[in-house]
Amino acid sequence: MIRMKTEEKLNMTMLCDFYELTMGNGYFQNGYKDRITYFDVFFRRVPDDGGFAIAAGLEQLIDYIENLHFSKEDIAYLRGRKLFSEEFLTYLKDFRFTGDIYAVPEGTPVFPREPMVVVRAPAIEAQLIETFTLLTINHQSLIATKANRIVRAAKGRVVLEFGSRRAQGADAAIIGARAAYIGGCNGTACTISDQIYGVPAGGTMAHAWVQMFDSEYEAFKTYCQTYPTNATLLVDTYNTLKSGVPNAIRAFNEVLRPLGITKCGIRLDSGDIAYLSQQARKMLDEAGWETCQISASNSLDEYLIRDLLMQDAKIDMFGVGERLITARSESVFGGVYKLVAVENDDGTIQPKIKVSENVEKITVPHFKKVYRFFGNDTGKAIADYLTVYDETVDDSGDLEIFDPNATWKRKTVYDFTAKELLVPVFLGGKLVYERPALQEIQRYCREQVGTLWDEVKRFDNPHSYYVDLSDKLWQIRQDLLHNSD
Repeated sequence: MIRMKTEEKLNMTMLCDFYELTMGNGYFQNGYKDRITYFDVFFRRVPDDGGFAIAAGLEQLIDYIENLHFSKEDIAYLRGRKLFSEEFLTYLKDFRFTGDIYAVPEGTPVFPREPMVVVRAPAIEAQLIETFTLLTINHQSLIATKANRIVRAAKGRVVLEFGSRRAQGADAAIIGARAAYIGGCNGTACTISDQIYGVPAGGTMAHAWVQMFDSEYEAFKTYCQTYPTNATLLVDTYNTLKSGVPNAIRAFNEVLRPLGITKCGIRLDSGDIAYLSQQARKMLDEAGWETCQISASNSLDEYLIRDLLMQDAKIDMFGVGERLITARSESVFGGVYKLVAVENDDGTIQPKIKVSENVEKITVPHFKKVYRFFGNDTGKAIADYLTVYDETVDDSGDLEIFDPNATWKRKTVYDFTAKELLVPVFLGGKLVYERPALQEIQRYCREQVGTLWDEVKRFDNPHSYYVDLSDKLWQIRQDLLHNSD
């Protein structure tokens, strides 16, 4: 994997909401500059009403934190706004992040209400990183979640991300391909994502290639001669079954067969994909090209892929574009960044809560741990359990938890192993997290999704996974609610 040199990185420090700077100035002038605060990043609803989401974006958050600084130009701009004290601007000249960050590793299945990232830092530092933290976690988690749904719908067939030209901007295309790979895609059409992040890039031809030649057959033959070991032919430029597939077979016979090459493919990009793939498969097999793979594209998503396979479509590979890279069916992840505690001068932690008439917007206070319980008999994830930071879970006995949607329903968890999900990333401003390779993240994601029950992985009406609070944390929350008046 190629990493950009530090000096080549764009300084994203000013990619923040303006109120983060005005609040920072206010904290500075009113004696809160050094007060330690705790913020949680979490979401309230799974995209597409699914059973779970996939955490992603930590790599870019790490890069951002390591490069966090205000340039002379930044300071000059802020001075020109005539809102900030000179003392605050002087403070910003030497600004660096000195706090702690904890996060769930990328590729982890996550659920509503539980922290994906926890920031413990002086108030100004914690406030200034809010926008970029949400931006990277929200975007990549959204795309990784959508990609995982699509990959699961494909049932083991190859899925490639084809969406660069429909992405909402260059960064969305590049980083989106990375997130899609974490979610399970096998590769991308986006070359620069391969160059920077190691997402395998590939591609074949556009309709323009076929139209460029005097005949469809000549276009196919020339392509096979140019790329004999990677010949996938787009067969729907004119007429898929009358000319496209027959001309592809002819080119394969005349160019590849004499070379002893049996690896090849055709791509369908329009029409009734299920019917065309069935007929094409029959034609290819009858011509002795049983090894020729059939790929399909054309505005696919998890539901269309599922329907195609239910119709017995003969497709080996799916290229998914706009509906993946834009997460078209659910364009916002909805993660939020909320203050959950402050640290007093004596080191004690004071929990904070946000109260709302909208019940789902009431926060879970305090500096917390997140445990995931795995059944020792099945290896499957049973529930997630939020505790106060100083609690430990005894997984040697039984534990009673509540249904997340109906607190009168109880479930007894037994014979389980508890695993902490949040891991240290920065401590005292120093990176302590060993960043895994992208391929390791994808493998980890696949393994962790495999620990979920099929009922949680359903697209329609998935089972509600248990996410409960410890008795201590629940009581703290209740006390804060009762005293919020």
